[in-house]
Amino acid sequence: MRAALAAKILLTLCVGLVGAARAAAAAEAPAAPPSFAEVRAAYRPSDLRLLDHRGEVIHEVRVDDGRRRLQWAPLAAVSPALQAALIAAEDRRFYRHGGVDARALAGAAVQWATGGRRRGASTITMQVATLLDPALHRHGGPRSLPQKWSQMRLARAIEAAWSKAEILEAYLNLVGFRGELQGVGAAAHVLFGKAPHGLEEAEAAVLAALIRAPHAGRDAVARRARRVLETQGRQVSEDALMAAVGRALEVPGGSGPRAAAAPHAAQRLLGDMRGAAGVGTGGWTTLDGPLQRVATETLRRHLLAVRGQRVQDGAVLVLDNATGDVLAYVGGSGDLSSARFVDGIQARRQAGSALKPFLYGLALDQRLLTPASLIEDTPLEIPVTGGLYRPQNYDEQFRGLVSARTALASSLNIPAVRTLELVGFEAFVQQLRRLGFAGLRESGDYYGPALALGSADVSLWELVNAYRALANGGAWSPPRMTPDERPAAPARRVHSRTAAFLLSIILADREARSATFGLENPLATRFWTAVKTGTSKEMRDNWCVGYSRRYTVGVWVGNFSGEPMRDVSGVAGAAPVWLDIMNWLHRETPSVPPDQPAGVHAQRVTFAQGTEPDRVEWFLAGTEPGRGSRPIAAGLPRILAPVSGTVIAMDPDIPPSRQRILLEAQGSGEGLRWNLNGTDLGPAARQALWEPFPGRHTLSIADDSGQARATVTFTVRGHIAPPED
Repeated sequence: MRAALAAKILLTLCVGLVGAARAAAAAEAPAAPPSFAEVRAAYRPSDLRLLDHRGEVIHEVRVDDGRRRLQWAPLAAVSPALQAALIAAEDRRFYRHGGVDARALAGAAVQWATGGRRRGASTITMQVATLLDPALHRHGGPRSLPQKWSQMRLARAIEAAWSKAEILEAYLNLVGFRGELQGVGAAAHVLFGKAPHGLEEAEAAVLAALIRAPHAGRDAVARRARRVLETQGRQVSEDALMAAVGRALEVPGGSGPRAAAAPHAAQRLLGDMRGAAGVGTGGWTTLDGPLQRVATETLRRHLLAVRGQRVQDGAVLVLDNATGDVLAYVGGSGDLSSARFVDGIQARRQAGSALKPFLYGLALDQRLLTPASLIEDTPLEIPVTGGLYRPQNYDEQFRGLVSARTALASSLNIPAVRTLELVGFEAFVQQLRRLGFAGLRESGDYYGPALALGSADVSLWELVNAYRALANGGAWSPPRMTPDERPAAPARRVHSRTAAFLLSIILADREARSATFGLENPLATRFWTAVKTGTSKEMRDNWCVGYSRRYTVGVWVGNFSGEPMRDVSGVAGAAPVWLDIMNWLHRETPSVPPDQPAGVHAQRVTFAQGTEPDRVEWFLAGTEPGRGSRPIAAGLPRILAPVSGTVIAMDPDIPPSRQRILLEAQGSGEGLRWNLNGTDLGPAARQALWEPFPGRHTLSIADDSGQARATVTFTVRGHIAPPED
């Protein structure tokens, strides 16, 4: 009876396989399987990863919503316990067959023919074949006999071309475990919070159980995991096993990214990679993981401290001075922000006083000022198109004559406006463009005198890198966020090395800034740093940017909505964040002052009438008092009329000889002369009359060397012919 039954079963099996073989033979012959190297190369994780410069994963972005895959796990990086559990559960004769286990097939056929519980006979290699060929997938039921035959043929071909280790490695990375989790990397991380090499025996048994029944309940998974352990002869306590089952089933079949420390850097670097050939690979960055986390937490902590003063948002950027590497990129305040996806490092806001160093640097390079030059800090009214511009200092006080050192370090507004009039609006705009401020697209006249106080919109990205140029002795180069970025051209010089040195020692002068900030404030570090703050109109933005010998750190605090803060200036909002980050950077190695460049000399100066205490001051060679340079002056010449940007229309009913334009100066002195369009008009008396002719004109007050001390542009319209030479 038993022999007859066995013969019937074998006959049925043979007939079925012969039919399947004929059907498969009638179809097109299967293509050769891909190589193991091709399968691995085609593998794409579901997440793009950002790595810091040490290789640490600092951020992941999900790009495949259909499945969750992590990086390909080499077989050597998978726990031996899991390898053994999978073989025990899925294919105990894995190392003894050639892709198809005839004994398992016969056993499955006998069980089916006798009415027993149907069980599969697919080997691990056959399952790999199915994972590689979509035509072999089940569609709501068991595979047809032709599908089964094709599966076996492909499995045999894979065995002929791949090693057993390669087959097992591919299976571990391609098989589904639970829900959307595909591959051992995703399963180990999501379900157990581990890397594949760290899985223990109970966890390995649970993962092996989930392959066959990914949606089973707690009891069913536990029963199957026990059978896997029994098959191996392993002993695991019931408590350990149930704990592993509980951890695996209490977590959904998918989860968020493993790391989310740099969302805005990821948006900047990985956004263009979605859907591209390189999806899932991500890449190395210049970021420093520990610093990124410190900067994020420091910003958050200080924003919470001033949250009651209507502050929600902030950003931090840290650059390495020598390389331009971006070490920290914190574009926002996370859940504290009402616009958490806005990148505060790239957003443009008014810079406030943070642009002043570049203005004074231009005046130093043009030898219009020295750090000891005296500038009037007195009430100022400047005619502009809309009326009179009356700049005020932050504390609404006037200090009379102050040195350029004090004016810059203490961030006095009126001396800055006077300095802008000295160098010229257009010259300053051009200098800012050379420093990388790409958003300044209008002419100098468009921005007017308010440009000295930061009326132009800039980004933290541009501002921090411009300060980095000062830290590098006046040489500008673009920053980089990935190691393979290289500048398109060599660093360009935007300030002389000598002017950058003078600016650095002024911005580091604790005593010089005390007129506004006092001696004790968040700008004072235990080591050498140069730093400047800025606050825009109505306290909508505040900034703190400064540098040591090695790092440049910039902080912006405000509201992306543009809502004003309440009583939060740069020294109160952004500076404490800057100080904590700079202290962390130099927790082991202090910063030292920059080296004195050639062409800079120190000399003791005495100020007339005790304007400021005597001190040793630094000068560019040739600008020292008493060596043929311009003496320390009590003010700078200004052109009061015509106002820059004025359009003057001549009256055709009045004889040309009766029409004149008033040229009016303030602060003119000996040796200064009017200059119109390059033509000398004579001494710059307080008032002069000029016979106009049509055109756009540039009017300057020039010194005896021909250097313009003040400049305006204006336009004359009419039909009067210009004078003949």
